[in-house]
Amino acid sequence: MITVKTDINSQLLKVWNYWTDPAHIIHWNFASEDWHCPKAENNLTKNDSFCYTMAAKDGSVQFDFKGQYQVIEPLNTIEYVIEDGRRVRIEFEALSESITSVTEHFEPEQIHSEELQQQGWQAILNQFKKYAESKKED
Repeated sequence: MITVKTDINSQLLKVWNYWTDPAHIIHWNFASEDWHCPKAENNLTKNDSFCYTMAAKDGSVQFDFKGQYQVIEPLNTIEYVIEDGRRVRIEFEALSESITSVTEHFEPEQIHSEELQQQGWQAILNQFKKYAESKKED
């Protein structure tokens, strides 16, 4: 398993909503500024699925990141299986009234190095942190 983690200066309920609502997912689900997430569908119930389109802004490449939920514990844990069979577990923890920890554990794939995979997933998590901390009106 590979683990990435961040602490976000925002309340747990807001962090959960930013993570799970497609209206928010499209604003943070990419690893670098030359990528974006033009489409997100999320049916956050056990045995249901999600599909996030991740695309290079220059139009050179895009792919759908898909999975099926295995465990949903609101404001606490999400577990899913990616389309290729790998398992992912995400843990949300209120460290205080205004700080939330998000930790992702995922099984590596066999094409890229574990270091590269850790860097990519951490970059997306860092984008999430940046987005969540920029939201003040919600």
